[in-house]
Amino acid sequence: MTYNCAGLLAQAVAELPRDGFDELILVDDGSIDNTWEVAQRLGIPAFQNTHSGYGGNLRFGLGKAFERGADIMVEVHGDGQFDMSQTSAAVAKMRGDDLDFLIGSRFTDLRQPLADGMPWPRYLANIGLSFIERLVLRIPWTEFHPGFRVYRRRFIEKLDLDKGANDYLYSFQIIALAAYFKAVCSEIPVRADYRKPHTSVNYWRASINSFQEMWVLGLYILAKLGVKTGIFK
Repeated sequence: MTYNCAGLLAQAVAELPRDGFDELILVDDGSIDNTWEVAQRLGIPAFQNTHSGYGGNLRFGLGKAFERGADIMVEVHGDGQFDMSQTSAAVAKMRGDDLDFLIGSRFTDLRQPLADGMPWPRYLANIGLSFIERLVLRIPWTEFHPGFRVYRRRFIEKLDLDKGANDYLYSFQIIALAAYFKAVCSEIPVRADYRKPHTSVNYWRASINSFQEMWVLGLYILAKLGVKTGIFK
């Protein structure tokens, strides 16, 4: 099935509360629909970062946000799958608890993802992987694979935004780096709708990504032992 990503973007923007935000920006990683034109029509500052993949796109977006003076940046996947109404609460929690990194978790209530239509394979894989990652990284989150994240400048300034995977693996690499740098982390409950059109990673790519995450955990353990390699150099 194909999706009109530009249409999903317009819907996501309409659902996004604007209180608590100074600016909304869009980073377009070479989409072939009219996403760029939709952003222009909606009055959203848009930046092109052609074909760098999710990881490269996120690093580029973080850099642009902080270039424009942001202290806190919210990353929400533009397909509108995640509940946008929690963005204001997330920013308030970042400020009130003086956090470095916050996620919106679908698993604070283990029944909710299934009620929202999450397929059983994704559900079980997320629980299993998150259990292992929680043990190793010592971050007390209920999940480690959300599409809703909030970053503070002081944490991002510790990272090398020229380094990291260009694909979805970077979403986990940045979590491992948060653990390595002892960032102050927390989570809030967020719902994700699996019944409406969305752009989740397919099962084949998700399976590959799972093995890659175990590799990142291995590098993290080595880095904690003093053997720094890969993203931990």
